Amino acid sequence: MLITTWRRFDLPFFVATLALVLLGLLMISSAYGISPLASEEPLLRNPIFRQAVFAVVGLVVYGVVAALDYRVLMALHRGIYLFTLGVLVVTLGVGSVSFGARSWLAFGLFDIQPSELAKVLMIIVLAQCLGREQSELETVRPLLQSAILAAPPALLIYLQPDFGIALILGATWLGMVFLAGVRWRHLLLLALLVAIITPVVWSQMPGYMRERIITFLLPDLDPSGTSYNVTQALISIGSGGLWGKGFRQGPQSQLYFLRVRHTDFIFSVLAEELGFVGAMLMLALFAFMLLRLMRIATVAQDRCGRLLAAGVAAMILVQTFINVGMNANLLPVTGLTLPLVSYGGSSLLTTLLALGLAQSVAIRQRMDASPLEPVGR
Repeated sequence: MLITTWRRFDLPFFVATLALVLLGLLMISSAYGISPLASEEPLLRNPIFRQAVFAVVGLVVYGVVAALDYRVLMALHRGIYLFTLGVLVVTLGVGSVSFGARSWLAFGLFDIQPSELAKVLMIIVLAQCLGREQSELETVRPLLQSAILAAPPALLIYLQPDFGIALILGATWLGMVFLAGVRWRHLLLLALLVAIITPVVWSQMPGYMRERIITFLLPDLDPSGTSYNVTQALISIGSGGLWGKGFRQGPQSQLYFLRVRHTDFIFSVLAEELGFVGAMLMLALFAFMLLRLMRIATVAQDRCGRLLAAGVAAMILVQTFINVGMNANLLPVTGLTLPLVSYGGSSLLTTLLALGLAQSVAIRQRMDASPLEPVGR
């Protein structure tokens, strides 16, 4: 029985995940510029080595979570929700500050960002909340209940302040609400409510967040200040051309014109060194992963499993879109990483956790589902 179950392991989905992780390690190595063996700093403080450690741990977590029946986690949704709120409250109270946000809990040489874990755990909670019969979704109750569940963790993350991850959590909730089949009139009511409270949110938003939005709309106001990174990112992307400057040959990244190049702006490094072709290949890997996630959703055993896979897809899609958009100056800078590719142990580990959850759904798909069943059947 166990062997039969694991025969449904979605190998193409895993290969795409592994390819993006390896691509990320390669580009971080280029962006950082110093290999772990050549660096004089302790090995555990070298970003390349640290990311590799998190990648190995994350892949182990991926396998463990895939082996665990996702329905067991669904049954624990109340405890998961309380744990999520608790760890966010602790972080807001005693967390360490980095880049102006109290978002981290220190554990020796490794710092953990609980908000990254929260956005994944909330997918489990919301999938349980919205995974109801269609007749129940005809009422406004599931929409309100899911909103009440999503609001406290989103607010706690925003207060750190971490607008980027709060935005991802909100967008993931909205995507899951839409895919669950909530009535259009309820969604329109929600849109009206958002429009009403937007001025209040703007007035309460920290100054640096408003500054980022204003800089995005009017970049010429401060070309050497807050818009500096975006300007250098655009130069990096444009100078890469079709085939790129070559690995570790990009002047913008190698001469340090591009700041935070191994985190927020890793896409610009990739576009400069591997060119349009390399950037499109990376985006094709993300597109393939999203297609596999949607296929997993279509063959899931139940509505909860379908929403779990769809929620992971929504999270990956929105975060990738925002990161690439801010690199190309199509969206304001939010400080979000590129999933699986940017440097960031918490982001990498929790993204692999989320993908492991989706793999658990794939392994336990409907027995009548064909391995080659197309998306949208």
